[in-house]
Amino acid sequence: MTCPYDFILFDLDGTLSDPIDGIGRSINYALEHFAYAPLDHAQQAICIGPPLYHSFARITGSTDEAHLTALIDKYRERYGSVGYAENQLYPGIAEALQALSAQGVPMAVCTSKRADFAERILDMFGIAEHFRFVDGGDIHLEKWQQIERLRARGIVTEASLMVGDRDVDMIAAQRNGLSAAGVLWGYGSRAELSAFAPEHLFSAASELVQLLAPLS
Repeated sequence: MTCPYDFILFDLDGTLSDPIDGIGRSINYALEHFAYAPLDHAQQAICIGPPLYHSFARITGSTDEAHLTALIDKYRERYGSVGYAENQLYPGIAEALQALSAQGVPMAVCTSKRADFAERILDMFGIAEHFRFVDGGDIHLEKWQQIERLRARGIVTEASLMVGDRDVDMIAAQRNGLSAAGVLWGYGSRAELSAFAPEHLFSAASELVQLLAPLS
C-alpha cells in the first residue's frame, strides 16, 4: 500500500497525547507565582495548541514582553521537571504509528512545544523511533513559520500532510500549501476544524491508517 503523501507532520499536544494535566498545572504554577488566579480545567483546555506566549497574553491581558517571558520561564520551571510526564498517550496512537512506519511512511513531529520537551515525551511513550525529527517552537515562533522553514529547506512539500487537533495546525498547513488532517479526540471542536475544510477529519486514532489509502 502506498501513502499518497510524501511526508506526514504530526502535532503532539492533543493529537498524539493528552497533556492537559501537565500543561494545566504548570500554567497555574506560573500564574499563581505572579499573583494571578488559577485556571479551571475548561480554561486550561483552551491553552492546548496555541503558543504559550499567546495564551499567557490572553489570560493576563498583559502586553509586556518581559512579563510574558517571565511567565513562560516559570511555567517551564515546573513543566521541565514534572509537567511533561503528566501526560497520556491517546488510545490507538502507538498502533497507528506502527502501521504507518511499517509501510515506510516518513513522519515527523511539528509542535509549538519546545523540541527538547517534545523529545522527552516521545521517548517516554516509546514512539520516538517512528519520527525522522522533531520540529519545536519557541517564543514568537508560530507553527506556520515552523512549516515555512521546513518548506524552505525542502524537507516538506505541497505533497506533505499536517495532522493536528486545532485551528493553528490547519492554518499552518494551508498557509504553506500542505494538505491537512484534523483529529477530533483532541482540543479542537468539529466546527473549529471543519471551517478549514481539511482533506481528512478523523474521529479515532485507528482511522489514521486511512492515510495509507490512495486519494479518491
